[in-house]
Amino acid sequence: QAPIKATCEDMSCKTGFPEDVHSAVVSRTVHGGQPLLNVRFQSCDENKKIHFGSSEPEDFRVGEDGVVYAERSFQLSADPTEFVVSAQDKETQEEWQMTVKLTPEPAFTGASEKKIEDIVFPWQQYKHSSPLKRQKRDWVIPPINLPENSRGPFPQELVRIRSDRDKSLSLRYSVTGPGADQPPTGIFIINPISGQLSVTKPLDREQIASFHLRAHAVDVNGNQVENPIDIVINVIDMNDNRPEFLHQVWNGTVPEGSKPGTYVMTVTAIDADDPNAQNGMLRYRILSQAPSSPSPNMFTINNETGDIITVAAGLDREKVQQYTLIIQATDMEGNPTYGLSNTATAVITVTDVNDNPPEFTAMTFYGEVPENRVDVIVANLTVTDKDQPHTPAWNAMYRMTGGDPTGRFTILTDPNSNDGLVTVVKPIDFETNRMFVLTVAAENQVPLAKGIQHPPQSTATVSITVIDVNESPYFVPNPKLVRQEEGLLAGSMLTTFTAQDPDRYMQQTSLRYSKLSDPANWLKIDPVNGQITTTAVLDRESIYVQNNMYNATFLASDNGIPPMSGTGTLQIYLLDINDNAPQVNPKEATTCETVQPNAINITAVDPDIDPNAGPFAFELPDTPASIKRNWTIVRISGDHAQLSLRIRFLEAGIYDVPIVITDSGNPHASSTSVLKVKVCQCDINGDCTDVDRIVGAGLGTGAIIAILLCIIILLILVLMFVVWMKRRDKERQAKQLLIDPEDDVRDNILKYDEEGGGEEDQDYDLSQLQQPDTVEPDAIKPVGIRRLDERPIHAEPQYPVRSAAPHPGDIGDFINEGLKAADNDPTAPPYDSLLVFDYEGSGSTAGSLSSLNSSSSGGEQDYDYLNDWGPRFKKLADMYGGGDD
Repeated sequence: QAPIKATCEDMSCKTGFPEDVHSAVVSRTVHGGQPLLNVRFQSCDENKKIHFGSSEPEDFRVGEDGVVYAERSFQLSADPTEFVVSAQDKETQEEWQMTVKLTPEPAFTGASEKKIEDIVFPWQQYKHSSPLKRQKRDWVIPPINLPENSRGPFPQELVRIRSDRDKSLSLRYSVTGPGADQPPTGIFIINPISGQLSVTKPLDREQIASFHLRAHAVDVNGNQVENPIDIVINVIDMNDNRPEFLHQVWNGTVPEGSKPGTYVMTVTAIDADDPNAQNGMLRYRILSQAPSSPSPNMFTINNETGDIITVAAGLDREKVQQYTLIIQATDMEGNPTYGLSNTATAVITVTDVNDNPPEFTAMTFYGEVPENRVDVIVANLTVTDKDQPHTPAWNAMYRMTGGDPTGRFTILTDPNSNDGLVTVVKPIDFETNRMFVLTVAAENQVPLAKGIQHPPQSTATVSITVIDVNESPYFVPNPKLVRQEEGLLAGSMLTTFTAQDPDRYMQQTSLRYSKLSDPANWLKIDPVNGQITTTAVLDRESIYVQNNMYNATFLASDNGIPPMSGTGTLQIYLLDINDNAPQVNPKEATTCETVQPNAINITAVDPDIDPNAGPFAFELPDTPASIKRNWTIVRISGDHAQLSLRIRFLEAGIYDVPIVITDSGNPHASSTSVLKVKVCQCDINGDCTDVDRIVGAGLGTGAIIAILLCIIILLILVLMFVVWMKRRDKERQAKQLLIDPEDDVRDNILKYDEEGGGEEDQDYDLSQLQQPDTVEPDAIKPVGIRRLDERPIHAEPQYPVRSAAPHPGDIGDFINEGLKAADNDPTAPPYDSLLVFDYEGSGSTAGSLSSLNSSSSGGEQDYDYLNDWGPRFKKLADMYGGGDD
């Protein structure tokens, strides 16, 4: 592959191609994107912008750098292939052309038969005697194409690098770049003397598609004698990789009933070989389809893109729900002879469309419902639908088209069974409607497919019968309002409160009435006719009356099966009469013993309301005479008045002042209220200064009650304390008597550290048992007073200190505590050592125990009487009274 070089005159410069026709030898197989040769265009003006073009743009393209590339892959014929390369100045539009002839290289059988091409370094020459000099020319070396996976032999010679100056100088050649002195190193080597460039092992285009090397020429001293030249080695692809699908199983969907040409899915395979060459150009095809109904060719695939589309009509989910296709991808543009293939599976699911309307299983459905019941399912409507269950095309919706003008029914859909549930939402009265005939239509959540109509089976009739039941009686009106003056005497007839029975078609005798709620117990009702009479005087001022209204509830019951009852409320609005006299408020007051300041404000209180209340009249009674002599009263408003001293000075003390208050009712009601006034000495601010003296002179009722309560509480506390003390003494005495007096052996217990002369020593100090804390410690015994039979004095083992008894006088607790301490003491006796006891003296009033014989020598004695001595001697009776055994 010889480069096209631009030539220059020795003494002048010419713009254009160096020659009109250029021939080049290239490989017989041309691959798309493969660089073929370099076009060098010489321009005397370096600022010119040249655009290259090709007369065959479908086959060849010329880059801005002058490299000619193949646009597609093809085979060169034996005859030369010609095309025109043009160069155009973008500014002046001046154009130059050159014809290129491509000739395929001849076939060869081995590396030894191939002629190795020389690559010569560009040269330059300078003429110093002339102002003009020959310009430097750089060659652009065409790429070297090397097939991958070559079998060798290796190293395999590629080209020879040489310089024209090797005739006069001894040169050394080298190459640098990835594949030479950079990773991966050692793939390309060069003979430093001859400049022979070789490859050392097979290349793999899928790992590295091209190598960019740089050749250098230096003299023996390492001085550069030529500018480095770039060498591009392209690895030519070989068909050594099979196509691989991105997924082994592809899933797609297509609606049933789809027309031919409907897109389904796209399958994709990749090939590691060159995608711009035939080795990496894939073609797809369908190998098989299962099932083959209704046609064995329901789908087709675009052989270049992998798009799967439908080619036949008749997709029906209800018949075939899924198709399985075996897809094959082949490289070499699908060439079955030279191409490599691989397969994958495409699973196409036929999705459901609403092409089957819901159909009722019966033309008429029946149901019944008791009257006055709501939220009751009265009928189940069943339908069938051939579409896929639990999809919008299968889910049914029900609507009523007639027979329910008042909206008493609704139809819900069971999500599991798809049944229609006819439900009552409003109460139904048997006496008004005994039967309903509903017209119901069923449809899906989505409309039917185009061209499909609802059949008659999508409509049905529902007949619902209403069942008569015993209904509760009801009062008319409810509530019933009655206006009545208060003070109506007991036994008076108030009103009649009756109920009605809605059951007109049931045989019932009559209603019975009773009282359900009467807070003040003022009323009673006749059980037959519902007449209400009073049992007490009606009082508007009662606590059971709110806002002049008194409420009572009554019950009406029938004798149906089952019996039913209803309630009614009677509201009595009580009109006020003047039946309450006014009273003074407050009941107690304080004033000064002088005239100024001494006014007391009082208020009249009347439970009645207008016009039987205020304004009120206030006056003092004529008797006793001292009242009007000492006091005066003045009304300041309809409800308020002021009481003040008439005289200049009144001795301090407590005075009862009667006041007559009269209301404005017709007739008037009046009462005499006593105001307790405390007269005291006052300071300049009008405050009492001798309150203690006044209180000592006379205590109020509240103070006396408080004092009595305090005294009673104090006495109760004293009594409780005395009872507690006595109970505590009894408990203490009971604890001291732990042993039966007959079995009390305390007078036989000896003081252990000084036991004395046996039983003859009966002078015991029993206080030691009552107060164990005061026992004489061993440490206070005089040294040297010990008897001969006592244990020799030596270091005593240190035992844990035992806790004292909870109480000095409780001998039972003391013994129990000692027992616990001994049980938990690992060093306490008995232990394996010699025990020495105190000498108890000689002789005993009890005599010798040797007179007691064993059972072997006393066989003639009778011990049966031991059985009569109680359970404590049962063991002895068994041992001695059992005969020879």
